[in-house]
Amino acid sequence: MGSCRSIKANRPAAIYQSLKKMSGAANRKTIFITGATGYIGTRLIKLLLSNDYKVIALVRKGSEHKVPAGVETVIADPFDAQSFQQYIPSGSVFVQLLGVAHPSPKKAIQFREIDLCSVKASADAAAFANISQFIYVSVAMWPSKLMQAYQQVRKEGEEYCLSKKLSCTFIRPWYVLGPGHWWPILLLPLYGLAELIPAWRKQARAKGLVSIKQMLKTLLNAIVQEPSPLRIYEINDIRKAGLKKSSSMRTEQQQPSYL
Repeated sequence: MGSCRSIKANRPAAIYQSLKKMSGAANRKTIFITGATGYIGTRLIKLLLSNDYKVIALVRKGSEHKVPAGVETVIADPFDAQSFQQYIPSGSVFVQLLGVAHPSPKKAIQFREIDLCSVKASADAAAFANISQFIYVSVAMWPSKLMQAYQQVRKEGEEYCLSKKLSCTFIRPWYVLGPGHWWPILLLPLYGLAELIPAWRKQARAKGLVSIKQMLKTLLNAIVQEPSPLRIYEINDIRKAGLKKSSSMRTEQQQPSYL
């Protein structure tokens, strides 16, 4: 890929002009989502539709058939903000899920070419559209030599979103268990052992596992919240999140600790 931009999609803007007229309560019920055909995205969309949200999914040409029924699709280039920014309704909630599937240390280059480029394009488009809230699924930031490249890219993604003056929500899981993603269950005995050893306990908790159900509840929780300059869901928050705001959820109004 090598570049954050590629050929613009040629999509008639007239099809989506009605979206730009939406305002007030209607806009607050509109979710614009990237990564709509992925592991989390397909499940989140079904949950949103069941809760009467209007969902608009950004997809590449050829992938529109993978999006659940009931969703409006925008066929464009997720690495080029100018190819889709005009289709994002003002005041909507933007959910950024696009990223490399099954992250591993071998995918460091892909993290920069896909994850970072896409979140930058999304943040640019969201700022142009004047969205109400930008929700970004990032990663737990406890230092890890194994996944350092992935964490660095997600950190840069968070920083870029904040630089665009968006109302940001960062959700930071370490690994999300679910269909096709069960292998970390083999590590549960090690997690149990770490709980018994004080020197290991904090790190084990900072890299704890969460379920796909917990992630979906967290995303829905983030969507229903009133926009905040900065809201961060750490692993413990993800495990506790429900439809009502958790009293223990970490909310920051200025900057993450690493800035």
